[in-house]
Amino acid sequence: MSGETAGSGRLAVLIDADNANPKVIEGLLGEVARYGVANVKRAYGDWTTSQLGGWKSVLLDHSIQPMQQFANTKGKNATDSAMIIDAMDLLHMRALDGFCIVSSDSDFTGLARRIRENGLLVVGFGEKKTPKAFVAACDRFVYTEVLEPSAAKPAGKAASPPKDDRLVALIRAAIEAASDDTGWAPLGGVGSNIAKQSPDFDSRNYGFTKLSGLVKALKLFEIEERTRGDGQTRALYIRDGRPPA
Repeated sequence: MSGETAGSGRLAVLIDADNANPKVIEGLLGEVARYGVANVKRAYGDWTTSQLGGWKSVLLDHSIQPMQQFANTKGKNATDSAMIIDAMDLLHMRALDGFCIVSSDSDFTGLARRIRENGLLVVGFGEKKTPKAFVAACDRFVYTEVLEPSAAKPAGKAASPPKDDRLVALIRAAIEAASDDTGWAPLGGVGSNIAKQSPDFDSRNYGFTKLSGLVKALKLFEIEERTRGDGQTRALYIRDGRPPA
């Protein structure tokens, strides 16, 4: 199941409460639901401290189990160690299809890699400051800034077309990989290919809720809506707007 989304998959959501913002939890759990069902929801930290006060009501409202971890040694992150040990225990139980790791800490890079080696899905959630090594170790990585309530744009306010050569190259490579002999590719296939190349790709990072809005704003690609074989549903196709070489 590695690299694929599966709405019915059994997932473990493991939250580094020391390193995550409780304000994003609603959007985060909504995002998790795209990949499967959160059978396990745990948040790790020292709940005797005032620093985690913002998480207390969130845990109750969303049925997240608090996992107590005392900071016994100064300078050592006991929370990370507890999360990794629990994750490995859950992995060896073989009752799950994937893990959602919520943290901006690079300490989870090896864990994400190890889970993927076992063929399970790994979705990471963290702030944009998250080290690239952890991002790359996940199948998908969602920056939590796009999940904050304030991230939603006012109705009618359009995002500006992004100026990003790497983004354009990424889309063009994905179109080439997913296209037929005429150069047209299904937009869904293009999106899947981009995600495989770049785990942290998300049209919301550029201010667009969907990939279709992003590619239209770039004004470099042709987009066409087609009727599927059943005659009822429609799908979007995309082609590079450059003349053939």
